[in-house]
Amino acid sequence: MTSPHAFRGRLALLAGLLTASHAHAAEPLTADRAVQVALQHSSQTANAAASVLDARGGLYSAYSGVVPRLSAIVSRSGSWVRSQSGSESFGSFQTPSSTFDSDAYSTTPQVTGTWSVLNLSNLTGVMSARQNVKAARLQQTSARNDVALSVRRQFYTVVGAIHLARVNGEALKLSRDDERRVRALFEVGSVSKSDVLKAQVATAQSELDSLTSVQQITTQRIALATALGVAEGELGDIDTTLTVTPNEYDEADLQAQAARNRPDLKAAEADLKAASAARWSARLARLPYITVSGAAQFKPKSSSTTTELDPPPPDTSSSSHSETDKVYRASIALNWDFFDGFATDARNASTQASLIRARDTRDVLRRNLEADVRQSLLSYREALESWKVATRAVESASENLKLTQEKYNVGSSTILDLIDAQVQLQRAQNQDVNARARVRTAEAGIRRAIGQGE
Repeated sequence: MTSPHAFRGRLALLAGLLTASHAHAAEPLTADRAVQVALQHSSQTANAAASVLDARGGLYSAYSGVVPRLSAIVSRSGSWVRSQSGSESFGSFQTPSSTFDSDAYSTTPQVTGTWSVLNLSNLTGVMSARQNVKAARLQQTSARNDVALSVRRQFYTVVGAIHLARVNGEALKLSRDDERRVRALFEVGSVSKSDVLKAQVATAQSELDSLTSVQQITTQRIALATALGVAEGELGDIDTTLTVTPNEYDEADLQAQAARNRPDLKAAEADLKAASAARWSARLARLPYITVSGAAQFKPKSSSTTTELDPPPPDTSSSSHSETDKVYRASIALNWDFFDGFATDARNASTQASLIRARDTRDVLRRNLEADVRQSLLSYREALESWKVATRAVESASENLKLTQEKYNVGSSTILDLIDAQVQLQRAQNQDVNARARVRTAEAGIRRAIGQGE
């Protein structure tokens, strides 16, 4: 029997486990976790994975033209002839033959095989299919990097919206406090009616900004949930950490990393090699090729029964039976499809077009690689400088608000001056939030530009 102390101990342990489980489940969503979720549910990554399977199927199809083909067959056949009659000729004399019935049966277990041992077109086709698989895998990596960049951008947009909502909420609270003070001063005759109206306008604007920013959070959360492939209610809390750590990037080093690591560029190179191999495969299809075939039969059996139908009964019957241990057959053939109805010409034209497109795609990526990396670096540096300016603006606005508050306390500044200082601080804080979000987004852009999207 369980004691009360043990029972209470078990209840406490269960409650602790449940609390720990709830705390773990309630962990805020980070940018890295959002990327992981998106990679599991994104249609773009699913399509890229399907393309890899398609390319692998093409490789298996190419292998079928160069590996042996084996098949096993067990056949059972029979024939039945009834009332077969005829005549025999001896010079100018014809003698009618007897009428016969015959039954014949055979059983043949057999293994057959064919192998195109020297088909240069098919061998080159295998090389092309291998490069297609490599290109598909690299395209899959590139697609995952694109998804990661898109999700990080949207994630930091949500974080920025949350921070802006907090700033606008605090600004609304200050605006309402200021309006109450202006009203109180108006009642004692210290300020004019226009000052009250200005305070009311400032409060209304703060209310509008607050409502808009709150609505923006929901809108951006829905967009993030769509990018992740989940319902908005499943997102939970968002990790609102928006710290900025300035990094010094060397453009030459970034260019080298991009040329070495970019999966889309590697995929374009593999596509070009695949197209070139396919072109050669089409050309080599005009050459002769050698095939080897063979068959083996194991214990084939046959039997037959022939019955002579004599006009007066009884009929005369004879039967035969044969059984062989093994039968082997082999052949080697030189094949030459010297005219196939222009099918080879059509294949040559199609592969030539694919080669032209693949080469152009590779060349475009190479030309744009340097500009892409430079643009990403410039965006980061611009965002970083904007953040530095915004940080200084927040410091200046905070100091200005502090000085204005001190002046207002001693009567050397008006309430409107104080409100203006508060509005300037709010604007500076908003710019600071936007700048920090842009820096984090630009960092993700640099990672994508050098092939490190995930």
